[in-house]
Amino acid sequence: MKRSITVQIPEEKLSAIEMYLEQKNTTLAAELDKQVEQIYTKVVPQNVREYIELTAKQQIRRPRRAVDSPPKPEE
Repeated sequence: MKRSITVQIPEEKLSAIEMYLEQKNTTLAAELDKQVEQIYTKVVPQNVREYIELTAKQQIRRPRRAVDSPPKPEE
């Protein structure tokens, strides 16, 4: 599951950042994603990152049953 964060920045700075990033064919969101990954790698210990990766892979493999749909009646 992904979460969102909100950052406040003066409008003039944001406009300048977006303008120069556009010249480099990238976006602020892409650059922020890179920075967050660098911070995560720097701050979170390797064994914790491995555990998070392992549990994420296990959740992907498990088929989820829809909570809203009732089980099908047997005939």
